[in-house]
Amino acid sequence: MSTTTAKLRTDHLSFVVGDNPIITDVNLTVDAGKTLTIIGPSGAGKSTMLRLLCRIEEPTEGTVYLDGADYRTLVPTDLRTRVGMVPQDPALRDGTVRDNVTIGPRLRDESVEPGRVQELLGRVDLSGYADREVAGLSGGEAQRVAIARTLMMDPEVLLLDEPTASLDPQAQAEIEALLEELLDTSERTAVFVTHDQAQVNRIADRVVRFVDGRIHAIGTAREVLG
Repeated sequence: MSTTTAKLRTDHLSFVVGDNPIITDVNLTVDAGKTLTIIGPSGAGKSTMLRLLCRIEEPTEGTVYLDGADYRTLVPTDLRTRVGMVPQDPALRDGTVRDNVTIGPRLRDESVEPGRVQELLGRVDLSGYADREVAGLSGGEAQRVAIARTLMMDPEVLLLDEPTASLDPQAQAEIEALLEELLDTSERTAVFVTHDQAQVNRIADRVVRFVDGRIHAIGTAREVLG
């Protein structure tokens, strides 16, 4: 009999700002190698959920388990190496594509293997871009750099916060195809926030709908979307 293993698991996870509950008592499991998509209206807590999963935000109550270990026992920099986040806004720094892709290792005083940048840029279809200034990149190119920057840390889990939402239709399709290929050809676990129901149908193994910071429904795309 085959079994699945929980890569991420939340235990009564809650997050409150002042008197305002943002996430309330969320119990959620993400199986290893699978893609969980989070949907819901604006203000439902989707992006906050991602920030809680990598401990950018600290839970008010509850916790998250990574491979069965309470993530509060992990050094935060190690956690964010294992759980990488691609934001909606690439938030690139001034400088070259190479500068941005290697920011993680450089902040940790780690060396980058020769050829690693070129390898990653090839994977995101940006071969030859290493020495280009990011100020001149298109939106789709900037998002590819953000993906390469996250992949540089070789994370076990990818958190994707509407990575195609601000792109034009062609760039959106290209980035989605890139992410599908990256996830299909690796054993990475992913949590993907999106508003696009068609995108949910294309990429999700499981879907969870958030409403007012709570899980409203969970299941397959057909079960949740109807």
